[in-house]
Amino acid sequence: MDRRDFLKTTSAVALAAGSRRSTAAAPRQPDLIRTENARPGHDFQLTRMMPDGRGAHRSSLIEGYASRQSLKAGETVDFFVSTKPAARFTIEIFRMGYYGGAGARRMAELGPFDGVEQPVPEIGDNRLRECRWQACTSLVIPADWPSGVYLGRLTTVPAAADQPYWQSYLIFIVKDDRPADVLFQCSDNTWQAYNRWPVNESLYTDPRAAHAPGVSVSFDRPYGKYPQIFDNPQSMGSGEFLLWEYPLCYWLEKEGYDVTYGSNVDALEPAHLARCKAMLSIGHDEYWDLRQYQNVKQAIHDGLSVLWLSANDVYMVTPFTANAAGAPNRRLTRETCYGEFREEEKEAYAKVLGPFENPGPDERDIIGARTVVPFNGGGDWTCAKPDHWLFEGTGMKQGDSIPGLVGWEFHGDPDSARPGLEVVAEGNVWAGGTRLGRYTATVFEGPRNNIVFNASTIFWSQGLSDPPGHMIPWSHWSRPHGPDDRVQRITANALQRALA
Repeated sequence: MDRRDFLKTTSAVALAAGSRRSTAAAPRQPDLIRTENARPGHDFQLTRMMPDGRGAHRSSLIEGYASRQSLKAGETVDFFVSTKPAARFTIEIFRMGYYGGAGARRMAELGPFDGVEQPVPEIGDNRLRECRWQACTSLVIPADWPSGVYLGRLTTVPAAADQPYWQSYLIFIVKDDRPADVLFQCSDNTWQAYNRWPVNESLYTDPRAAHAPGVSVSFDRPYGKYPQIFDNPQSMGSGEFLLWEYPLCYWLEKEGYDVTYGSNVDALEPAHLARCKAMLSIGHDEYWDLRQYQNVKQAIHDGLSVLWLSANDVYMVTPFTANAAGAPNRRLTRETCYGEFREEEKEAYAKVLGPFENPGPDERDIIGARTVVPFNGGGDWTCAKPDHWLFEGTGMKQGDSIPGLVGWEFHGDPDSARPGLEVVAEGNVWAGGTRLGRYTATVFEGPRNNIVFNASTIFWSQGLSDPPGHMIPWSHWSRPHGPDDRVQRITANALQRALA
């Protein structure tokens, strides 16, 4: 049995195990997000934080992590915090949203607790760094906490008035079972894949090669400082949410969309997808377990619309496994699988990624386009089909561009064999100012009047809002320009069609 037949077989088994349509009795609450955002907002940002040194990826003064990527009301999350030197600290829990422009609501304040320095684990098999810290406290998620992305702001309590306090974040997602219009899928697998905490341990830092197979990372460790295209120390501990995903969260809740939230791991459950009309992939959604791919592909077949407001998606195969304590889905391991490539592309990819061995599934089946070489750079997002419904109300004409919106990675090579696939935007992307690439944004219809829209850029959400605590990125001498009413209208048009 070849790989494609294997995927078809396992998809059929998953389908036989349970329908995509949820049987949960959770009620619809279409006004939940509007009601929630009418509540007072609060400042959630870090004021004082300090990495350990120049080029360091951690802040050992105070750092922490949660025991689960996501959980429901009534379930328990443990918080693990280390302070060096030992210091008392508090944890403020914020739900991220709009809240009149404040961007968050304070849901709880825990502590103070007596902090201690917790041990940094040695590098284990597969270059794994996995903490086994003692929990400082546990929290049962209250029944009235809506689904959302939650930040815990960790703050030390100075022992004397002449001493400073220090801060960082931890992050987790509250999910639910209710039917909703929009599922906001956080790209937290990718956050963890690039996380270099504590020294330089990610899926990219094996001394053998940047993409060496068999390397593992654990969710049982703090998120260090974002290590890639720009310096954003004020997001320490929040993964990549504040960089790529928060502007969309802020805009969706400002506009009152009926949105619920989940992590990458939640897509392992078909019912998680089944209860929603549209799924949004946001920012940098690169790392997937094959079961995620199978379930999303089946969900599209069954009528789910997917908006890829993201890029470099579904590119690396990283199966979930349990941690040392047996907690499921707390490790990711890179297999020697990448997106499906044509024979003539393998040599080009091998120069960048190392020896090419096993092809993964063709991500174009669920996206419409895929990652191509060069796979990073910057460019303008240029209208190719002004009469398409996507551009209604934007005033865009053939060749009109939204400056700098494409980056820092993108999709190209549309699936020309797919009937009805339309290229709605296309143009050039420059990697480093010297290597020319080509991106394509696409739309195709699913079998049940659903749609799949591929915006073809990690930067898409930068055109939606510029909320508190966010900073506009730049890459390859190119940058987006922040909120743009055309990006907002295109997104609204795509959602309107997806939710019809």
